[in-house]
Amino acid sequence: MQLTDRQNNIIAIVKNNEPISSQNIAKELGLSRTAIRSDLSLLTMLELLDAKPKVGYYLKKGKKLTNIDDLLEKPVSEFMSSPVSVEENQSIYDTTIKLFMEDVGTVFVTDTEEELTGIISRKDLLKMSIGHGNLKKTPVSLAMTRMPNIISVKKNEKFIDVLEKIVDNEIDSLPVIDNKKIVGRVSKTILLQTIMNIAKKF
Repeated sequence: MQLTDRQNNIIAIVKNNEPISSQNIAKELGLSRTAIRSDLSLLTMLELLDAKPKVGYYLKKGKKLTNIDDLLEKPVSEFMSSPVSVEENQSIYDTTIKLFMEDVGTVFVTDTEEELTGIISRKDLLKMSIGHGNLKKTPVSLAMTRMPNIISVKKNEKFIDVLEKIVDNEIDSLPVIDNKKIVGRVSKTILLQTIMNIAKKF
C-alpha cells in the first residue's frame, strides 16, 4: 500500500503528538480540517490511526487491515465521517455558504431534535439561487428532498452493503442514522480510496 505524502505526514504528526485533535493536525500541515477529512477517514479505516471523541487521534496498535474480505465485513461506523448538517429553518443562503466552506456535495437537514428530515445538494441550491428572491429569508426546507425519499444507512451496516447502495443509486454520499438521528456521513470517495489502497498490496 502506498500512502500519499500528506497521509504519511499526518501519521508522523500523530506519532509525535498523540493524542492530537484534527484541528491541530490541520494546523501543523497549514491546511483546513475539511482538507484532511478524507485522509483521516482513510487512515482510520486502514487501522493506521484511531480516534476517541474529545481526546483526539493516536496511532493504532496491533494488526492492520490488509484483506479486502475483512474490509467488506466492516460496519459503516468504522469509516464514517462527521455529518455536515443544518436545521430546517436555516436559510438557503447560509446553507450554501456552509456547503462550500465544508467542501461537501450535500448537506443534511435536521429538526430541532437532530432527527434527519431532508437532504439538499449543490444542484438543489443552484436551482434555488436562480430567480427565487431573497435567499437569506428562504428556508432550506423549501428546497430539500424530504424523508422518506432519502436513502440512508444504519451505523451497523457492512461496508459492502453501503457501497452497493451508493453504486446502485448513483449518489456520492449517504447519511448514517441511529435511532432516527444523523450520526455520520459516508462518501463514495472514501470507500473507493480504501479499496484501492488495500488492493495495491496484492
